[in-house]
Amino acid sequence: MKTSILVFFSLFFSLNASSTEKSTITVASKPFTESYILAEILAQTIENVGELNVQRRMGIGATGIIYESLKSKEIDIYPEYTGTISETILKNKNLKKIDDINLALNDEQLAITASLGFGNNYALAMQKKSAQQLNLLQLSDLKKNQELRVGFTHEFMKREDGYEAFTKFYDIKLSNVSGMEHSLAYQSLSENKLDLIEVYSTDAKIKKYNLWVLKDDKFFFPQYLAVFLYRKDLEIKFSKTWQAIRRIESQISEDKMIELNAKVEIDGWSFEKTAAYFLNTQENPTTGYWQSFLQATKQHLSLVFISLLLAIVLGLPLGILAARFTFLGQLILISTSLLQTIPSLALLCFLIPFFGVGYTTAVVALFLYALLPIVRNTYLGISNIDSKFKDSAFVIGLSSFQRLYLVEIPLAAPAILSGIKLSAVMNVGTATLAAFIGAGGYGAIIVTGLALNNTKIILQGAIPSAVLAVLIYFLFELIDYLVIPKGIAGRGK
Repeated sequence: MKTSILVFFSLFFSLNASSTEKSTITVASKPFTESYILAEILAQTIENVGELNVQRRMGIGATGIIYESLKSKEIDIYPEYTGTISETILKNKNLKKIDDINLALNDEQLAITASLGFGNNYALAMQKKSAQQLNLLQLSDLKKNQELRVGFTHEFMKREDGYEAFTKFYDIKLSNVSGMEHSLAYQSLSENKLDLIEVYSTDAKIKKYNLWVLKDDKFFFPQYLAVFLYRKDLEIKFSKTWQAIRRIESQISEDKMIELNAKVEIDGWSFEKTAAYFLNTQENPTTGYWQSFLQATKQHLSLVFISLLLAIVLGLPLGILAARFTFLGQLILISTSLLQTIPSLALLCFLIPFFGVGYTTAVVALFLYALLPIVRNTYLGISNIDSKFKDSAFVIGLSSFQRLYLVEIPLAAPAILSGIKLSAVMNVGTATLAAFIGAGGYGAIIVTGLALNNTKIILQGAIPSAVLAVLIYFLFELIDYLVIPKGIAGRGK
């Protein structure tokens, strides 16, 4: 059964493979400013060579997800840091040198470039005024101020070189720690809602908010040299492109990276404009807002309606079976109900080993979430039909299939369409989470806004999503009006 399902989805989604014959390289990033900028510099560098088409998969979630997508060939290259590779990916903190890291990555047919020219190390920071008042100059000083209000990213909380290891190393027990998005931590600190946050050494906001970076006096945090992590076949297949990528090595100093981050986070530049500025080229006019918006709309509509179609194809028969067979019906209803209890991101992560990272996994997850309203409403619609109609159909000699097709489904149509409508509207909202695994849609815009803590950008994704949900609702209302007879719909004559 499991094999059949995998084959079905693999065949179905093979139709959504590359739409062009020209070879395509997929460039990805994590969901924070610096990663977006480096990935865009990389993408524009490759485009300037002209050897490959570039597909961007920006804002993919945690390190584990983006690394698995690289291993499974869903993406080809993305910006990473040596400390993250050794500590989080390879689980070997003794791997310090690039040659040693490459040797460890060789079995997976992966490799990293030389350093891009700067390191982006973890550090802890607080308002300079507060640091002076509390006499907090270095990390060891935290031992005498363990009641501080602390905000760390969820990834830092779980990393091998993160919160738990840090507090154990310094023998500190912080009593008031919250997990949050990196960009939101700065705002909370500036509003005096937090006392201490984790920062990256190249964050432009350190200077903007006049923060004091606590000295790592016992040298806990490893070195995080910026590199590109890539599939090794890139070197052989596309030599011109590879040589262009190599020319980025050692070209970005720490001061330059801080400047580039500031262009985006403080001056409000786009990632595309910032990358073009660094490369001293003209910003690609095809990467404007409307093209990005239309692409996101197309992706979002595809996610919603493909998953809805699959849910209708499977959900209707399951609902009919549930109405016909009592015991089987309870199993079906319980199973589809349980699917709704699984958190969205957890379900996406669970499906990644089977379907990879990206579009396919997102559609499968949305399909599973869309089942319950369709199955349940089909079941209720058929079960609640007045027995006199069923008896009349039986008396006049209609077969079981004829009773279903000519009597039960038409009478249950209002309930069935209501379930489909509910699934469609729910999927519009849930589909925004697909951006965390690189599936695009309006969620990609929202994730970018979250990374920048930019409400305007967040609304550019959230408002169209809400409008789309309303439009879909009224579309199904119109279908109800046109398809369902007035008597059955209860609208009168």
